[in-house]
Amino acid sequence: MENQLIVIRGGGDLASGVAHRLYQCGFRLLITEQQQPTVIRRTVAFANAVFENQMAVEGVTARYIRSLAEAPALWQQGVIPVMSAEAAEICRELSPAALVDATLAKKNTGVQRCMAPVVIGVGPGFTAGDDVDAVVESRRGHWLGRVIYEGSAQPNTGVPGIIAGVGSERVLRSPASGIFRAGAVIGDVVEAGQTVALVDGIPVTTAIGGLLRGLLADGLQVTPGFKVGDVDPRIYPEYCHQISDKARAIGGGVLEALLHLQWKRKG
Repeated sequence: MENQLIVIRGGGDLASGVAHRLYQCGFRLLITEQQQPTVIRRTVAFANAVFENQMAVEGVTARYIRSLAEAPALWQQGVIPVMSAEAAEICRELSPAALVDATLAKKNTGVQRCMAPVVIGVGPGFTAGDDVDAVVESRRGHWLGRVIYEGSAQPNTGVPGIIAGVGSERVLRSPASGIFRAGAVIGDVVEAGQTVALVDGIPVTTAIGGLLRGLLADGLQVTPGFKVGDVDPRIYPEYCHQISDKARAIGGGVLEALLHLQWKRKG
């Protein structure tokens, strides 16, 4: 199974946790992302390569490419290619062993089982046995990381998971439509009521104090209620640069699904 190509749809922090685990297990990877990723936890997201050309997460490096012709050289160097392209197009060109949708879009935005021999969806919006072969649970709690081979993940509640007793209050959202302008950086310690960004001049303030663990890239267009940041009430600066427990659990579930489905089909 080593050196098999896996296409991962999405390069956010959770998708990057999946990519990191698969990379460590010897799989070749290619990540597809939007041209302007709206990722929040940019310091642990391979999607950030779109903005900075290159991104390293816990010793694994990804680099942005503009043509599939650039990918083989990066694989030889042990670097993960990141490309702004449709996963369906990439799958037609490269015929990967598997496709993993880790966009966490809460719905299926175009993935079909015919796109690869093994197709895995992360979180709600997919049905194992219908549009994907397996689903990995993404909701915090007892079933986080569980692999589902028939049925779907738990429905999206719209309520962020609890961290140190704090839920919705830790999420920063846009107050209006407009261009997002950061006024702080990831890793800053903030106080309740502090302004950390502006949207067309309107302040984005924190409801709680803590560590600014995530913040949208400067200059992106946002809409009212759009998630633009994340404050962690636990003040551990190293968390800004480490894959989360949630991402690791999901990564383990994806790895299990890949191995189980490939073993089952070979048997």
